[in-house]
Amino acid sequence: MKAVEEFYNHSPLWFQNQMVSLYGVFWQWLRFGGGFNEHCRQISERDNYSLPQWHEYQHQRLLQLLKICSEEVPFYREHWNPRIKQSASEGDLAAIPLLEKKLIRGAETLFVREGHGGIFRQTFKTSGTTGTPISTTFTLSEIRESMALREVRSANWAGVSFTQPRATFSGRIIEPNPDETRHVYRYNSAEKQVYFSAYHLNPSTARHYVDAIRKHKVVWMTGYAVSFYLLARHILEQKIDVPPLKAIITTSEKLTSEMRIVMERAYGCRVFEEYSTVESALFASECERGHLHVCPDAGIVEILRPDGTACEPGEVGEVVATCLFRTYQPLIRFRLGDLAAWDPDPCPCGRPMPVIKEVVGRIEDVVTGPDGRQLVRFHGIFTDQPNIVEGQIIQETLTDFIVKVVPTENFTENDEQDLRQRMVQRLGKDVNVTVQKVGLILRTKAGKFQAVISKVNR
Repeated sequence: MKAVEEFYNHSPLWFQNQMVSLYGVFWQWLRFGGGFNEHCRQISERDNYSLPQWHEYQHQRLLQLLKICSEEVPFYREHWNPRIKQSASEGDLAAIPLLEKKLIRGAETLFVREGHGGIFRQTFKTSGTTGTPISTTFTLSEIRESMALREVRSANWAGVSFTQPRATFSGRIIEPNPDETRHVYRYNSAEKQVYFSAYHLNPSTARHYVDAIRKHKVVWMTGYAVSFYLLARHILEQKIDVPPLKAIITTSEKLTSEMRIVMERAYGCRVFEEYSTVESALFASECERGHLHVCPDAGIVEILRPDGTACEPGEVGEVVATCLFRTYQPLIRFRLGDLAAWDPDPCPCGRPMPVIKEVVGRIEDVVTGPDGRQLVRFHGIFTDQPNIVEGQIIQETLTDFIVKVVPTENFTENDEQDLRQRMVQRLGKDVNVTVQKVGLILRTKAGKFQAVISKVNR
């Protein structure tokens, strides 16, 4: 994979677009191939379920899932004692212990169901919002079902579809030169998808992002909430004319009221929020009435107090999720590290699906580069760093950064140099990076720590 990245980085622009499109052919098959339409049909049918039907659906799926875990998944089979297994056989989820991310990292194979998965499987790396990235493996059917959920409950609810031309902000480094000011996107012709670089966004490049929307007749956009917000600010400040769009669907960060107002002014369309995880531990999307619904067929979501009891509606607590459709690497009562609250009022749209009133704690500090570019999800520099247990980035000034790492015993100078190179690739050569090896990264009172802290006044 490293060799492919190097080849891409040294290829001319036109060939990079060809490589991106070839990559798009693979991803189109992976996500929207055989079985995808059937998953969409089944999910659409369940949209009409009553509350009792949803309860029965979840109960039956949970019984099947917990039986698989007790008998066929090494971690649960070995760590659940007879009392827990008995509770699992009865579907008593509250009697099962919470699952910490640190138990998964480095032991991901212990969570894989034995003797299943089919010929093709795909592993994804989480970016590690809390500084603890893990890998998660999907079967082909699970990938397509997760995308069917996005198509039916997110894109379709917003009035769009993945079959339409779209633009995306994500963590992919599609422009290898950190000092590039013009070619800030690549085009995946196979899916009619524009890949925006989240690492080159600043006032001088904003117009090129809008030019890409116009050139490729983009209908809707999805991806990092803060990136779309920052682009929207540049658009308004520079009075850039944006072609008509149908919707923006934000992911990965909390969407605030201020961000929504600015984005809707800039893009001239509605903004919808999506809340999910790479592991597909849960899936929540915003309906046409502006409420964030948790999909009961995706998973069972609990919001808990510190003592483990369930929060009342409106009360902020910790989000814990059990994914129901993933049986190959199941995560039971998985602690996401997020805080949220249930909405005490039913949604006017009439769908009897749980509604999250507010997701707390997913807004990250935006890192500002020496040239004014603003970047989000910066903790992605820790992805694919097996010799780092946890990491934190602290921006002291526009040019000075501290990278704190909790290293394993295998951490070497090469790992440290790789971190510095990743910082330079994202921010340019005019940054000073200090790597500090520490034994512990301090947590907040809620038990979390910020993966990114910026002391620069934006």
